[in-house]
Amino acid sequence: MKAKIIGFIGFGLIAGDIARCIRKCAPDTRIIALNNRYPNVKPGLKMALEDGVLNGLEKDLNEGFKECDIIFLCAPVIVNISYLKKLKEIMKPDCILTDVGSVKGGIHKAVEDAKLTHQFIGGHPMAGTEKTGYENSNDTMLNGAFYLLTPTKDTKETAINTMKEITSMCKSKTMILSPEEHDIAAAAISHVPHILSYSLVNTVREHDNEKQYMKQFAAGGFRDMTRIASSSPEMWQNIVVDNRTAVLTFLSQYQIVLEEFKQMLIMGDEDGLMDFFAKSKEYRDTFTF
Repeated sequence: MKAKIIGFIGFGLIAGDIARCIRKCAPDTRIIALNNRYPNVKPGLKMALEDGVLNGLEKDLNEGFKECDIIFLCAPVIVNISYLKKLKEIMKPDCILTDVGSVKGGIHKAVEDAKLTHQFIGGHPMAGTEKTGYENSNDTMLNGAFYLLTPTKDTKETAINTMKEITSMCKSKTMILSPEEHDIAAAAISHVPHILSYSLVNTVREHDNEKQYMKQFAAGGFRDMTRIASSSPEMWQNIVVDNRTAVLTFLSQYQIVLEEFKQMLIMGDEDGLMDFFAKSKEYRDTFTF
């Protein structure tokens, strides 16, 4: 890989995964991260320095980020957008700017407004857990996962190839698509499922009795459905706001299906209920995770 200096703005779980893979496959690469809490240092950044994953920290963008060949935006999606104006002032003309956010429409619009389309290529590693922080990262989490890339109309082929090299280091499956295609798919298979998980937890919280029988008896089904409700509230607030249109569209489609199920149950439509469950099982069994 030609990139010699890679910078990270935001250094949590996904940034840690990517940085670990780069360090393992391209050990001579200089990897830095922004320490925007200077002079304090977050525990995850300290650990990354001790692990040798990071070579150094910079207290502001005017320091080492001027020399970066690639800059990863790994903060919450709305925060990432706030850095664009400053980055435009300090980035090298051939520096590749990418992100790892799970919504692409908002940042692509902001990149276009900032006239950075020639340097930007959107990215979204489709992996993670409900846990957060560098301390929960590893160099295998992205293995076999899709790493989606959303180039702009002006993204250079060399930049796409460089990002493919990085996704290869992560042993991920690369797919290129438009921001619109990405956001619709992400709403269906990631964003709305998180909303449903949080909603189920809140419903149980609000309707449990004084003895908290629902909480006490919750087992495998509830655990599997609600694991992701332990994810970062700040991150998910950012995501659903930024992908509002696609989320609302799919929520409406989901509500139609739920209402149809409710009516079948009210009417005692046993054949309809059996067909509902059977079709779902048949489709779910074709998934390969």
